[in-house]
Amino acid sequence: MSPAFGVIKKNFFGALRQRIARRRLSLKKSFRHELYRKSIHLSSLWIPALVYFAHTGISITLFSFLLFADGLIEYGNFKKWKWARRTFGAMFYKTLRSREMKKDRFQVSGSMYVFAAAIICTMLFAKPVAAIALTIMLTSDACAALFGKAFGTRKLYKSKSLEGTTAFFISALVIMMLFNPLYPVTYASILAAAVATFAEMFEDKIEIDDNLSVPLFVGVILSLLN
Repeated sequence: MSPAFGVIKKNFFGALRQRIARRRLSLKKSFRHELYRKSIHLSSLWIPALVYFAHTGISITLFSFLLFADGLIEYGNFKKWKWARRTFGAMFYKTLRSREMKKDRFQVSGSMYVFAAAIICTMLFAKPVAAIALTIMLTSDACAALFGKAFGTRKLYKSKSLEGTTAFFISALVIMMLFNPLYPVTYASILAAAVATFAEMFEDKIEIDDNLSVPLFVGVILSLLN
């Protein structure tokens, strides 16, 4: 082997190792950011707990207040009100993706859809159904995102992976099984989990934020078919 070939080989594999190292570092940063985002999601599991255990009027009043306050802060941030920008920064900047921070028009964040879903589910569905629907929205979405980031290699649709989508479906079924003493697991549960999985995957097609579409689909199917 000539010295020149040895140098080329060394440079090639050296560049390859650097590229792999950079990719791993990027994935680690991306996963940590997603983990932080979804930890906020999971910390909101007090919402379905409140829906189930509290009086309906109390739940709706609290969710309505939080929806209004969140909307005011987000609109104030968009209009560059100083107090709103400070509050919004403290609450959301670590959880927002880069594309969500670059807005040329006012767009609400996912948290407003969560509160809106909590209000609608509380008003429309029986307490066990509303609690199941909101728990799936909060937990299965986190499972899909984290499994997709960590293990996703087979793309199904745009950024959605087979691994993440499977995690969403399985976690939704597990949640329904955990609620089994309060609400029976039937074929409707499997259908609701499947429809919720597709709603999360094709969010851009149905043009409804999955924080709203997932609990509504689950609630409607469980209410009608059970």
